[in-house]
Amino acid sequence: MSETNPITEEAVDTAVNEALRAVDSVATLVDLKVLRSAHTGEASPLSQLNAMLRTVPNDQKAATGKLVGQARGRVNQAFAAREESLREQEELNRLAAETVDVTAAPQQWRAGARHPLSALQEDISDIFIGMGWEVAEGPELENEWFNFDALNFDPDHPARAMQDTFFVDPVDSHLLLRTHTSPVQVRALLSRELPVYVVAPGRVFRTDELDATHTPVFNQIEGIAIDRHLTMAHLRGTLEHFARQMFGEEATIRLRPNFFPFTEPSAEMDVWQPHAKGGARWVEWGGCGMMNPNVLRAAGIDPTEYQGFAFGMGIERTLQFRNDLNDMRDMVEGDIRFSTQFGTVI
Repeated sequence: MSETNPITEEAVDTAVNEALRAVDSVATLVDLKVLRSAHTGEASPLSQLNAMLRTVPNDQKAATGKLVGQARGRVNQAFAAREESLREQEELNRLAAETVDVTAAPQQWRAGARHPLSALQEDISDIFIGMGWEVAEGPELENEWFNFDALNFDPDHPARAMQDTFFVDPVDSHLLLRTHTSPVQVRALLSRELPVYVVAPGRVFRTDELDATHTPVFNQIEGIAIDRHLTMAHLRGTLEHFARQMFGEEATIRLRPNFFPFTEPSAEMDVWQPHAKGGARWVEWGGCGMMNPNVLRAAGIDPTEYQGFAFGMGIERTLQFRNDLNDMRDMVEGDIRFSTQFGTVI
């Protein structure tokens, strides 16, 4: 007498029919996800029947396995087809809900918003104008001499490599997208009478991947002061005043020794933010230092008669610190909701 098969065709059909009826009645992708788990998950009737195959008599395993496998295939296909149908329907519903009649008269006028980077750049310029400085601009497509050679970058400096800098074809034209606004400082020294107090805001370009803290196109503010008898004390006083204008009267800075080709001595500048999100802390803000004599000589200035200092920091980075922003990508994606939170143009 053959052993009894615990899996009957009737049980399989019942499980399949219940699953198909549920699939036909579901109205949203969220509900479909719940039903999928109920009818195809480990606790579903079909999965339990499949687990019982090990108890089926050997002479009936092939036929019973085929029966259960085909049943599970029918159910999975039904779920896949219903998911595609619901996804298409939800897409159509979303498009219908977002449809804009461009021929219709506007219902109301909405105030626009300036981009916070543009507003911050103007605020920074106003701070230095109030200190008696001049704002200068220069080309974004720059000659390699202004971008590197005049700033004391060695011919083999890593910044000159194509993996760091956007060079313009042909490369022997020596044209590139400027990697900092320092070339504007050199142009200012060549075109102005001394003394010179100039800040240079503007876009710069580097071959960085776009992520939360980097972007291949960003904005800088750089400053240069050339006069008789300037010292690191003048540099620190200038930057500390700037920091307090940006971050509040309690803000202060510290300088850490570093190396830059165009300044000597050079320093990294940190700013103390007493009201930073998550608690008061030091954050790296930019670089600075006294002008390297080689840079002065490149501009035709006698370094024994004149001294100077320079500094630079990212405007995006400044906005991040000042407004507790975590993701730099928000600044470049063009979503008007990002700009409106900083105030509207009246």
